[in-house]
Amino acid sequence: MEPRITLVTLGVEDLERSTQFYRDGLGLPVEQELPGVVFFRLGALRLGLFGRADLAADAGLEDDGAGFRPITLAHNERSPEAVDRVFAEAEAAGALVVKRPQATDWGGYSGYFEDPDGHLWEVAHNPAWDLDEA
Repeated sequence: MEPRITLVTLGVEDLERSTQFYRDGLGLPVEQELPGVVFFRLGALRLGLFGRADLAADAGLEDDGAGFRPITLAHNERSPEAVDRVFAEAEAAGALVVKRPQATDWGGYSGYFEDPDGHLWEVAHNPAWDLDEA
C-alpha cells in the first residue's frame, strides 16, 4: 500500500486569525502556506485552513450553515495532566472553553473547546489507547 496523507480542512472566517491561533497559540507546525490556504502537519494527518466562503464555493455549495456542526475534531494525550496543558494553551490562544476537562464515564478524561471559528475540539486521555503505537 502506498503512503497516504489524510487532510481535514476547516472553513474559517479570518484566515490570518485562525492561522495565528493554530500556529502561534497551539504551536502547530506550518507545512505549507499558499494564498488563501494554510496546511499544518500533524504526523500523517494534515489540517488545512481555507476561507469559509472560498471552501463552500470550491465544493459548489452556498455558505449559509449555522448552529451546531455535526462534527468534532479530537486530540488525544498520554495523561490527564497533558490534557490540562493543551487546554491551557488553547485557552491562552483565545479558545472558547465549552466543557472543562473532567473524568468521563468511559474511564478517560476529556474536555471541549471552540477555535475562533466555532470548530469544536475535544482534548482527551483514553487510558485504553497506546499512543506509542500511533
